[in-house]
Amino acid sequence: MIPPVVDLDRRQRVTLVWAGAAVVLTAFDGSVVVLALPAIANDFHASTPALSDLGSVLAIGSLGALPLATLADRFGRRRLIAGGVAGFSLANFASAFAPTLADLALLRLIAVCFEVLVAGVATALVVEEAPNGQRGRAVSVLALLSGIGTGVTVIAYPIIAPHWRWLFLAGGVGVPIAPLIWWLLPEGKTWLGVRITGSAVRLLMQPPWRRRVIVLAGMTALLAVLLEPAGLLFTVYATRALSMSPVAISTLIVVSGVAGATCYLAGGYLTDRFGRRGPAIALTIATAAATSLSFATGAIGFFIGNVLWSAFASAATPVFGAWSAELYPTRARATAEAASAVAASVGSIAGLQFVAVLSATTGLGGAIELGGIAAVVGALLLFLLPETKQQPLPE
Repeated sequence: MIPPVVDLDRRQRVTLVWAGAAVVLTAFDGSVVVLALPAIANDFHASTPALSDLGSVLAIGSLGALPLATLADRFGRRRLIAGGVAGFSLANFASAFAPTLADLALLRLIAVCFEVLVAGVATALVVEEAPNGQRGRAVSVLALLSGIGTGVTVIAYPIIAPHWRWLFLAGGVGVPIAPLIWWLLPEGKTWLGVRITGSAVRLLMQPPWRRRVIVLAGMTALLAVLLEPAGLLFTVYATRALSMSPVAISTLIVVSGVAGATCYLAGGYLTDRFGRRGPAIALTIATAAATSLSFATGAIGFFIGNVLWSAFASAATPVFGAWSAELYPTRARATAEAASAVAASVGSIAGLQFVAVLSATTGLGGAIELGGIAAVVGALLLFLLPETKQQPLPE
């Protein structure tokens, strides 16, 4: 049932339902590694540098999403979303049988490639089909559905811990769902109404798109320097530095998830009412501050910081989802979303390797905390982008 916060016609509701189903599966599959990382580390006797290397390999998976996203701009959204769901579901099922950490990393790299593709193309499709004045709220519903996918992992893992492989087996459920998405997800009217000519990448290298791509990519990379190590390693930090149990960690994630779910919808309302640029800058700085706070204090600060981090980052999700889609032409929108994901992967690798090097001297928490500086610098770059609230989508 789509919340009444978004007023959609039947076609738009069907689009949101099936794009949302794809996003739920993406979030479920993508969250398994984060939540089960302490158990994975124990099974494979992995150190912090080894886990950082694992995260770097996963980040490289975003690179593969870029050429696939260009296909979504040329051949449509529906096919690539369905194919992406099938791709990461197969990779997740195979991950359950990985005999070594290197094999798991390879399979996760493939899965991440398709997960990034589906997340970006689904967001582009929803923004393209939503009414002009409700794009932020439509993306907030999509983000809320993503949170539900993560929530399934959060609830399931403490019950089956430390058997992380069972969750990857469950990820195979996307294989039979992918044909349904192919069959029932409507192709976007906006994309169908645009005449596709030439390369999407070449189009993005022309003004004014080039400046927007560079600025948003720079911001995304700098923010990832902080958020990727923090997001990947926070369960390891909670387990090793704070001695939190799987149940305690899941409780924290549930509380953070409730805060995040509320803020998804609040962020959608906020951006549709007050615009894109101001809320994006404020929420990015707030996210950086809260994330750094999580690793700068003890257990209480870790708890409070994580809840605030989830709240601010969740509120920012529909803001950036609507803004980034409005910044780019329909003929290259999926490609532009993937380009930001590639930039995020570069920042992620830099952040993870930075943490791997510094953690021996500053500790894991101290190394992650320092990434907040890069995130704030990234937020300030957003002043260079135009306000696009409720403007017609460029073709």
